[in-house]
Amino acid sequence: MRLAVLASTSAAVAAASSRKAKTAELSAVFAALVTEGATGTEIEAAVGLLTGAPRQGRIGIGWATVAKLEIEPVDVPSLDVLDIDQLLVDVAQIHGPGSAQLRAERLLRTLTRATATELNFCRMILVGELRQGALAGVVSDAIAKTAGVPLALMRRATMLQGDLGQAAVLALHEGEVGLRSVQLAVGRAVEPMLASTAASPAEALEVVAEEVSVEWKLDGARIQVHRDGDEVRIFTRNLNDMTARLGGVVETVRTFECESCVLDGEVLGMTADGDPAAFQDTMSSMGADGASESAVDASGQYLHPSFFDLLFLDGESLIDRPLRERQDALHRVAARHLIPTIQTQSVEAADAHLAAALEAGHEGVMIKSLDGVYEAGRRGKSWRKVKPVHTLDLVVLAAEWGHGRRQGWLSNLHLGARHPETGELIMVGKTFKGLTDELLAWQTEAFLASEVRRSSTGHTVYVAPVHVVEIGLDGAQGSTRYPGGVALRFARVRAYRPDKSPEEADTLDAVRALLPRARRLPD
Repeated sequence: MRLAVLASTSAAVAAASSRKAKTAELSAVFAALVTEGATGTEIEAAVGLLTGAPRQGRIGIGWATVAKLEIEPVDVPSLDVLDIDQLLVDVAQIHGPGSAQLRAERLLRTLTRATATELNFCRMILVGELRQGALAGVVSDAIAKTAGVPLALMRRATMLQGDLGQAAVLALHEGEVGLRSVQLAVGRAVEPMLASTAASPAEALEVVAEEVSVEWKLDGARIQVHRDGDEVRIFTRNLNDMTARLGGVVETVRTFECESCVLDGEVLGMTADGDPAAFQDTMSSMGADGASESAVDASGQYLHPSFFDLLFLDGESLIDRPLRERQDALHRVAARHLIPTIQTQSVEAADAHLAAALEAGHEGVMIKSLDGVYEAGRRGKSWRKVKPVHTLDLVVLAAEWGHGRRQGWLSNLHLGARHPETGELIMVGKTFKGLTDELLAWQTEAFLASEVRRSSTGHTVYVAPVHVVEIGLDGAQGSTRYPGGVALRFARVRAYRPDKSPEEADTLDAVRALLPRARRLPD
């Protein structure tokens, strides 16, 4: 398929205002791929480009490199999708001294054949700035529509496959039969189940309306652990392999009473006194090669894994079993490494468990339906997180240069929440509070590396939407200043969340839920 088709479709999707219209535009592309007899590689490449997430991952091309490319666009399209896919493969393999120049030369060899529309599309792909409202959810809808398969089946196969492009190949080439063949497999990461928010245990119990599991919510790093015999692999919530950096967790899981399993849990930094460490300290400890649960670093901190779910055990997938059965099995397998949990229908008991979690220095509690199945990759109603201090995970859209003591640092952050339907990032506020000198230095370097453009005055640096930051706030208020009609109140930075992807950031609905009830906006 010609790259021009994807580029023009991307522009049309960006201009479309409704999810239905975006889906129709994308579906036409996938129908054309089927008609042309596209290979699996071509379909995977097209999916990656249309979602702004190439299958090669981030390849280290920054705004500065792309901005320096002097290219005169051509009039007649000649590039194919696979030409750009191969370009990304080649560029990703260029490292070492002189790599910047070599990458620029490789980019020029291909992009000098691009039309103006194709060139703009490729530039946005390279710097991670493809904001067209066609994130994975919309593309998944379009693939299901084209293939004539149930959307729920498409989503399930994608989550179990851990890759939308590969699921697209199955849907378009093999239909329902291919998608139903996808099962949870030990060693292949699946997207984790996510939680919605609730203001209190009472609110969560009202929504779930049945017996629940109430678990302490740790401020650690989410991990998914796969074991097959002595072979253990550990994945982050973004499905990155962290096995080599968590040797202690590997050792711990090898002692569990099973032959094979897939566990969902958290790894948390603990101080020498047994208190939970701050999230950024946990992430720092995870950065040490071979960090061990028993190893204590210079600050007296060590890593401790705790588990709250079991997805697979000794040859059998458990994701379609109710949580109460999964918990019973988890107790048998990992009894010494469980997150403190109670089963109850009582608001009073849930409140007491929340108080105990807070007293122990943790964030809050998770309240889950004991009859609920594991919905991989979904933010389902059967899981609710309760954190008394309001926090949101938002995406940094831009930052402004500081002044006074912060002269020379990028300081004031522009923050975005996801649109609940399209996934587009909507600005909801700014903050420069809560930033230490260490964070200011780090974010200045990181933002300049992911810069995509600057304001006309140069005061504001716009960045690729890849940095997720946890924001503490007092609530929200109605506002005409921002496009979402809502703004953050007294926002401050708590920590950056490198373990989370922009797709996991909170939605505009989550921000609106913090409005005083009398002023909440209609759907």
